[in-house]
Amino acid sequence: MSDAQAQIKETVDGNDVVLFMKGTSEMPQCGFSSRVAGVLNYMEVKYQDVNVLADENIRQGIKDFSDWPTIPQLYVKGEFLGGCDIITEMTLSGELDTLLETNGVTFNKDAADKIRESNA
Repeated sequence: MSDAQAQIKETVDGNDVVLFMKGTSEMPQCGFSSRVAGVLNYMEVKYQDVNVLADENIRQGIKDFSDWPTIPQLYVKGEFLGGCDIITEMTLSGELDTLLETNGVTFNKDAADKIRESNA
């Protein structure tokens, strides 16, 4: 396991929710990262953001770690959920709420419902 892989594993294992993204939660650097961070921020999910643009080894390492070619990548309790399209679908279907609840991750249910209402 490379240093980057070890660092990624430590981050994923050490935080309930981790978003590997381009930019930061306060300043996303791409639309897809912005959308996922926006959903998490709006739903008041506490998460660790990892800016892959700050470290090329992490940027490539996360793709190898998950065997997933794109960023952002969301992890909950060590489980890789997916990227922007998957997280958007999970949010709209309510699947993300269920997964967060099952894993004991606190979030604002009313905000999650509002996202669904505005996209219905």
